Amino acid sequence: MAARNTKTMHLRGTAGLLRGLALGLCLGGPVSGLVAGPAWAQSEDREQAARYAGCMDLIEIDPDQALESAQTWADLGGGDPARHCAAVALLRLGHHAAAGQELETLAASLEPGFVFLQIPILIQAGQAWFLAEDLDRAHAIQTAALAREPNNVDLLVDRSMTAAAVGNFEDAVSDLSRAQANAPQRPDILVLRASAYRYLDQQARALADVERALTLDPGNAEGHLERGNLRRLAGDDAGARDDWVAAARLAPETQTAAAAQANIAKLDLKVE
Repeated sequence: MAARNTKTMHLRGTAGLLRGLALGLCLGGPVSGLVAGPAWAQSEDREQAARYAGCMDLIEIDPDQALESAQTWADLGGGDPARHCAAVALLRLGHHAAAGQELETLAASLEPGFVFLQIPILIQAGQAWFLAEDLDRAHAIQTAALAREPNNVDLLVDRSMTAAAVGNFEDAVSDLSRAQANAPQRPDILVLRASAYRYLDQQARALADVERALTLDPGNAEGHLERGNLRRLAGDDAGARDDWVAAARLAPETQTAAAAQANIAKLDLKVE
């Protein structure tokens, strides 16, 4: 397998964090910031918009209560906004498969005024199925959506994660290259592609990507984690340590920090 050298050295890197990164795409900030959220929150129906915004905000505080509230609202005629809030609450609660099914069903049956939200909701459905570890279903949804919006950067990034999760780093690079061409200033895409290149033993390309990412965003923790991995593979233990320390400092109490700290511990053990 192309990734054998990386795995032999037990480096924990960006590709190993794909599941966590996908979760970050879905739930990394206030849930009301999800792609479909603002449209319903700004609906011309002010009462509906206010209730939707309140429901989404409640997910951050008490997702169980938000789910119950959304389901009650849906039973009372809350329509698509209520159904979406319920699906996102399921996602927050970790019921990924149920959320994926609800989001798929919602995308296929949107009211005429909300049809423009179909692709954003399908993006969320794909993420939910990814988190449910139903990678075939996630890939199918992402591919079908990309047939309609072939340059959708979020879809391309998501499908690259699905490909990487099954070890298909060639397809991951292909999707990330398309995404990067459409969003050249996004360092996260470059870091993900660097990781995929590393797993393909294309370290020169990986290093070029991660250096570009850190030029765009010097404080990118995932970029430092990935560059540390590449430096370690090149035999630069001091440089690797510096990057891993930076990654842990920049993103404390995250999967990125945990991976960096694990790499430092293994490096120290090897040195001793």
